[in-house]
Amino acid sequence: MLKMNRNQLPSPAHFDPTSVSKVWKVDYQTRANEAESWAREHAISPAAEDAFKVCLIPVDVQNTFCLPDFELYVAGQSGTGAIDDNRRLAEFIYRNLHRITQISPTMDTHQPIQIFHALFLVNDRGEHPGPNTIVSLADIETGVWKFNPKIGHTLGISPEYGQQYLLHYARRLQAKGKFDLTIWPYHAMLGGIGHALVSAIEEAVFFHSVARYSQPDFQVKGDNPLTENYSAFSPEVLHDGEGRAIAHKNTQFLEKLVKFDAVIIAGQAKSHCVAWTIEDLLGQIRQTDEALVQKVYLLEDCTSAVVIPDVVDFTDQADAAFKKFAAAGMHIVRSTEPMSQWPGLQI
Repeated sequence: MLKMNRNQLPSPAHFDPTSVSKVWKVDYQTRANEAESWAREHAISPAAEDAFKVCLIPVDVQNTFCLPDFELYVAGQSGTGAIDDNRRLAEFIYRNLHRITQISPTMDTHQPIQIFHALFLVNDRGEHPGPNTIVSLADIETGVWKFNPKIGHTLGISPEYGQQYLLHYARRLQAKGKFDLTIWPYHAMLGGIGHALVSAIEEAVFFHSVARYSQPDFQVKGDNPLTENYSAFSPEVLHDGEGRAIAHKNTQFLEKLVKFDAVIIAGQAKSHCVAWTIEDLLGQIRQTDEALVQKVYLLEDCTSAVVIPDVVDFTDQADAAFKKFAAAGMHIVRSTEPMSQWPGLQI
């Protein structure tokens, strides 16, 4: 038996860094056998024995956001943003297999009829908004875009309620300082290939699970048809215009994370789901114990901002958000740095 490198491990032979941009079927049984052998070879103990418990949160590392041929590829300014991020993330998981107690991937999960998809809205000619249309409060107030009455029956609401809710929703976004309603291309469709984790990351998560006897804790978000849900912890709007609850915060996940000794966050996109997930986590920590902010680590080289050439570039907003998180006490780190050198980690 080899003596384990307490700083970091090598990547197993099956990992091919050039395959991160491809989709394939993971050979689960072969990987399971290899993972148990890998754990024995490198003296990797079960996660339950970790004295210092670490949770890794890969935010929305799904084909729909991470591969160029899919709907909302996060290219970043380099054009290869999510691909490079996921190569580094997979390498990080393998190198630190013995340090990561549990992996909690978030999964953006949608169906055709949702408030941010074209089918939800129509104009006076019965046309739907095109992908990446920004729908402002003024657009709704002036009737540029309206609730599509043809979808009321499948949502169990009347056309009147739908229109009133749409107006209320836009007002709530503005009051909270959120982005205006964006009509995204159909993406992360439940049951589709785009919804799945990137194959290389799925394989790494599975390998970790078997090697460490640690069940992944998948977090589904975004399946409520009446609200956007960028953050892993809270939808954008929680109540309708009458104060009735239409969605709920994921308080169970929040409460679980504050019990870990370290929480590491990566994924897509830095400007949207990653930033707002961190924002909500920061808010929960401040309500619990301000000192806990020191346990959060942000992998800055495993996340990229939304950039649509000649349309929009959210890089500055994403960088500003990370500066805010660092000022609050969170740690901005790189995946290529040994975790043993990260500030505050007792490993």
